[in-house]
Amino acid sequence: MAIVAELRDRDVPIRDIAVVARDLDSYEQSLFRAAIQYGIAPVFWRQLYVTRTRPYALVESVCEALDADELDRRTLLRPLEHRWAPSNAPSDDWPVDPATLYRVKHALPQGARPTEEWIEVLETIDDADARFTTFVEWLADVPEPNPETVTSVLGDVVEAYADHGLAVTRESDSPALLDTETDARAVVRGRTLVQQLRHKFADRLQEETLERSWGDVADLANVIATQRPGRREHSNARALDILEANDVWMLDVQYVIAVGMTADEWPRATESVVPPEFQEVVLRGDDDTSKLAPRTAWTDGRDRDQFLDVFRAAGTGVILTRHTQTVDGDDVHSSPFLDHLDLQTVAESHRQQLLSTNRELPPEIQDFLEERAEATANE
Repeated sequence: MAIVAELRDRDVPIRDIAVVARDLDSYEQSLFRAAIQYGIAPVFWRQLYVTRTRPYALVESVCEALDADELDRRTLLRPLEHRWAPSNAPSDDWPVDPATLYRVKHALPQGARPTEEWIEVLETIDDADARFTTFVEWLADVPEPNPETVTSVLGDVVEAYADHGLAVTRESDSPALLDTETDARAVVRGRTLVQQLRHKFADRLQEETLERSWGDVADLANVIATQRPGRREHSNARALDILEANDVWMLDVQYVIAVGMTADEWPRATESVVPPEFQEVVLRGDDDTSKLAPRTAWTDGRDRDQFLDVFRAAGTGVILTRHTQTVDGDDVHSSPFLDHLDLQTVAESHRQQLLSTNRELPPEIQDFLEERAEATANE
């Protein structure tokens, strides 16, 4: 991250820099801490697990409440816990704060009852918040599900969250706005989910493979949400992109910094029930094994492709970094992919200077900036 910080100090736009790791699971926490240390807001390109997000939990809880003939207080209030708000609600009044939720929840009686009875119960509670009545009356007025009502009802739920719930996340977020980034991505996916639900629900009703119930809508939403076709749906133009190697093929930036260029990461050994000795025989194609097709994962072809993608993505320069020891002091060897490259190695003294309080880019990286400046001047 010292390299990124120094490039930024030399007026390199943050969108012209990207950091690449073979697998973010091993590096995300370390890279996040380093980025914050240098005052950089990182964005990690990872698959968004929609079912673990608050907007999805809100949609799911609304469907659960609408599907129940009788609701206990937990099921009744769960949408409010996930920041339900009515459409066109005043910003200052919604969502209901956790303290009020806790107070009213414990004032409600135990036991399940129909929605209409909950309205009557709320009227008998002293100092009951009117927003709870607004919500329960909304539940009672929601019609039976069909493709059109699914879109209108759940679409309003997601949009209200975007208007009111997202602001709560932003207020309590860190300067890097990582939670806000995830929440905003989840809102985008929630909108897409609602549109997909309309068409899928119509198809399933026509095929008679499900019933016309909000419970089946929730089940169908789960099926759609657990399919993760993409990586990042929300962009943060002020943040540093940190990607896995699998996503580099679509990248086009000036400077790419690849971390973890070790023998364990590039290439990465794939676990298999087939013994390595037999894999080698199949790969050689000797005798009868020539009729067998080896798995792609048995070779380093995929790793090589992703390694080359790192270079293709960079318009000006690639910076390859690695650690030389584990935390236990064991030596770590460099990636064999580096053996075939004509590399400029940064001297240890220059590396230490980069990490010092008087930070300075190594001469080899400064050459990148000069080449970029010359190329820009000639355009």
